[in-house]
Formats: sequence, structure tokens, C-alpha cells
Amino acid sequence: MRGIPILAGRVAQVTRAPGPPLQRAVQFLTDSTRFILVDTSHPGNVGATARAMKVMGFSDLVLVTPRYPDVLARPEAIAMASGATDILECARIVPTLDEALAGTTFACATAMTPRDFGPPTRAPRDAFAELARTDHRVAFVFGGERFGLSNEHVHACHLCISIPTQPEYGSLNLAQAVQLLSYDWRQALGGFPVVERTRAPVQADAAAVNGLLAHWREMLVAIDFLDPAVPRKLMARLRQLVNRAQVTTEEVHILRGIARQVQKPPRKQGGAD
Repeated sequence: MRGIPILAGRVAQVTRAPGPPLQRAVQFLTDSTRFILVDTSHPGNVGATARAMKVMGFSDLVLVTPRYPDVLARPEAIAMASGATDILECARIVPTLDEALAGTTFACATAMTPRDFGPPTRAPRDAFAELARTDHRVAFVFGGERFGLSNEHVHACHLCISIPTQPEYGSLNLAQAVQLLSYDWRQALGGFPVVERTRAPVQADAAAVNGLLAHWREMLVAIDFLDPAVPRKLMARLRQLVNRAQVTTEEVHILRGIARQVQKPPRKQGGAD
């Protein structure tokens, strides 16, 4: 299987070390990535494609001979874009694939099967790991919903990308294919960090744990569960339990709150004289 030509450009050099140059290289690859839809039939897929691109940080969308000339403004496209209407507003419609590819330097066709006399076929992640080390202006080319890309369209590309699926059923929706490839390409470029939605838990210190155990000993004595004269190994076992759990400060507060509630005098039950 032939590999992707690696250019000795700035991106191949700066990926050796982290820092601002690498960030600029990643931004270059992001800004120069283009998604091209050829002969698209359904406006909803155009909108869903815009959404898939935006969540992965890409913005350059070009359509070649879509079924509806006004597809970018159709209600179905706007609805399926779900907030990514800026991608639709900036998208272009052109009459040929050659025009859509203008300005790019490496085109990836998407197809389930290799084509005779066509470019080499590779899985996305294998190809993208190598492609991300170049300074290519990359285009991903997707065919229409019914027939995909023609041989002529595939032959115009440098590489054929095939998303691995189970052999018995490999039919992917167009926008789903865009989402999968845009995710894999973003990951090859370094991905996005996962942002914690909650504060990191703070483990309770020794003083808090000792205070908790003293409070629980007091509560257990009060309810006659523990005989202070013969404590045996109960408190030692409770300490081991707390240590294994590595309780947080908040959990200590909860457990001490339970102890306080147990220690409260029982409420008087009202009734008839």
C-alpha cells in the first residue's frame, strides 16, 4: 500500500516539538481543510454536514451541483445545521469538482470500495496520522446519497478513504460519514481537550478523617451500637473502610451530618389526650 507523500515543509518540522509553532501548524491545517459535497440530494444532509464540521472546528464547505440551487437557504438545511448556520452562509456552490478543489493540494475521495486505476485506498486513521505531518491543503470529497462518487471524481483525488464497517452492512448516511472523518481528522491534528464539568473532588485530610471517626464513635455509643468499655475492633475497621474509600471533604460533611441527625432527640408524637 502506497503511503502519502510527506513534504519537507514547515508542518513536518514543527511537529517534532510542542509550542506556538505547532499550534500555528495545526491552525493552518484546520483553516485550509475543505469539505466538498458532490451531487447532494437532501438539504438536511447539507445542514447536518455543516453541524458536523463546526463541532470539529472546520468551516470551509463547498457544494458541487447540488440537487437544489438554493439548498443552503432551505429550511431543512437550516434546521439540521442546529446553530451552524454560519457554515452554510459562507459555503459556496460551484459547477465542477475541479473548481471545488482549486487551492487545495491533497484531495481525499470517500468510497466504500477501491476503484480500478484509481488512487490507493486507506482507512482514515492510518492515512490521517501521516497526512497531519504535511503542509497540504486537504480536501475531503463526498459523493451523493444515491450513487456516491463517480470513477471520474475518485480519479481526480490523491487518496481514497474508506471507513471500516461490518462487511454485511456498510451503508453510512452522508452526514454521518462527514462526522466520522471530521472527528478522525481533528484527532490526527491533536484533538480538543476534555473539559471537566464539575470541580475536582478534594480528598479529606487526616484531621477531617479523625474528626469523622470521633463523631461516629460518639454516635454509635449513643445508639448502643458500640460499648465504649469494650470497643473491640469496630473503630479500627471503620478507619480502614474510610481509608479505602479515600473519602472527600464533602463526603465527610455528609457522614457527619448523618451522625448529627441520628443523635437528635426523637420527635414527640402528637396525639389525643
